[in-house]
Amino acid sequence: MLTQGVIRSWRPDDVASLIRHANNRRVWRNLRDRFPHPYTESDAEHWIRHATGATPQTHFAIAIGGEAAGGVGLDLQTDVFRRSAEIGIWLGEVYWGRGISTEAIRALTDFAFASFDLCRVYAGVFEWNPASMRMLEKAGYSLEGQLRKSVTKDGQTIDQMLYAIVRE
Repeated sequence: MLTQGVIRSWRPDDVASLIRHANNRRVWRNLRDRFPHPYTESDAEHWIRHATGATPQTHFAIAIGGEAAGGVGLDLQTDVFRRSAEIGIWLGEVYWGRGISTEAIRALTDFAFASFDLCRVYAGVFEWNPASMRMLEKAGYSLEGQLRKSVTKDGQTIDQMLYAIVRE
């Protein structure tokens, strides 16, 4: 439970709100290309089936006022990286700047360490997104490095900032 919403499983009735918040170029610009733009009904239905069908469940909706307004999730790593997970988040633009993402990252990070045999959770942030860098820092993550020219997004090849939180 967040003070301004909840993290919960995705539901089939989230399709309309998912499209409304995800179909935004400013949201898309800060995410990987696997997050489509424009964001269609088919994309929303596919995502909800994928997220709810996964075992263990690691991708959740951020619900505000009962409406899915964003998402937060973990990609559990494998092989020699098996004690690490990548965390990701997006939030509908109308909710930016309210601390909701920081709360969601804190909550999912706590869930990750409590639920899985992890010692590290990390996130990559595009160089043009200082708001997400501040959000991760407020959630307890530290800047580990700058991956120079490691991302190509929206026709530009840019740096990615690598943030992580480690628990022994």
